[in-house]
Amino acid sequence: MLQPENQPKKYQHLFTGIDTGKIRIPQFQRDFVWSKQQTAKLIDSIIKGFPIGTFILWETTDSMRTYRNIGNADLPEPRPGDRVQYVLDGQQRITSLYAVQKGLIQTLDNKEIDYKDICINLDVDPEEDPDGEIIVDEE
Repeated sequence: MLQPENQPKKYQHLFTGIDTGKIRIPQFQRDFVWSKQQTAKLIDSIIKGFPIGTFILWETTDSMRTYRNIGNADLPEPRPGDRVQYVLDGQQRITSLYAVQKGLIQTLDNKEIDYKDICINLDVDPEEDPDGEIIVDEE
């Protein structure tokens, strides 16, 4: 029986997998529910070097019904027989990271959230103000 194995990956590998349709959100996952503030806190944790948990992906050639879009981005469908990784744990974090990286607009509770206005304040010294690195513009 195959056992799960840890595979450290760079964030860019994750984004490329999403862009190419090889990382997908299965239908049984709940909808995206994170606020912009939760996303900003995730980015803040990454910048500060804090652990943000693991992502659990199931790799298979089986086709499942999936949410086609991550962060309102149209993603390509994988070709039949291609290996696909379905997100079993970490969907909120993956979607948040992808939305920030791409500057996407998410719809949450019938309200559009623009991730382009999450900014990093490079003037803040994290030693003096540990909560001040990430700025969220609410306009």
